Amino acid sequence: MKKINVILCIVALCAVLNACKKADASATYSYNVKMTDGPGPYDAVYIDLQGVEVIGSDGKAVLLNVNKRIYNLSNFSNGVDTLIATGGLNVADVQQIRLILGANNSVVVNHVSYPLSTPSADQTGLKLQVHQTLQAGVAYTVLLDFDANKSIVETGNGTYKLKPVVRTIETAISGAIKGSISPVGTVAFITATSATNITYSSNVTASGNFLLMGLPAGIYSITITPLLPLQPVTVSNVAVATNNTTNVGVIAF
Repeated sequence: MKKINVILCIVALCAVLNACKKADASATYSYNVKMTDGPGPYDAVYIDLQGVEVIGSDGKAVLLNVNKRIYNLSNFSNGVDTLIATGGLNVADVQQIRLILGANNSVVVNHVSYPLSTPSADQTGLKLQVHQTLQAGVAYTVLLDFDANKSIVETGNGTYKLKPVVRTIETAISGAIKGSISPVGTVAFITATSATNITYSSNVTASGNFLLMGLPAGIYSITITPLLPLQPVTVSNVAVATNNTTNVGVIAF
């Protein structure tokens, strides 16, 4: 009789564990995708966004609810971003995000608009590596940081090609550095270098402000490089903490 009871308990326990696995498999994870841009030497950069897919470790793709339209990346720099897609995922391991671009991409240089051709390799979608493990009950947001300086290639004869260079930022596990320069109006470039010699860069705005986002926690050295004859200024031992923005204040030349 005791053996029968033990067997029944084991069967019941297996049933409970199996039910838990089924519940986990059916869990839905809230997922948001935002877009921002590092300032570039263009009047405007227009991206025709038509779709956003999230690809799980099982290879299956989930098409998110996307705000289909043409975005001017120049409107989203130095901390400004925009929500481009939302949805619910039924897979906990995210491997890639795929951006589906339309044909109406363009760049404005010196007030003249030029079409942006897209390499054939990217016409089926720009795949971005993410590698996330999601937890139930947590709303996840991924920020896509376009690098306009590297994403647009001048091919000659007044033609330009779009070769998107995009960095994915998990906002919940990264920090930022912000500050300003003096005198205002100085054209300058800022670079943050980690202790492992990984660099992150951006431009200083016309109003003299800068913001570097998506920095892993750690100690950084930042260098602000203006146009000659002004000389670069370096600030060492800048600490960055997860989910926080470190303000380095005003840096004067």
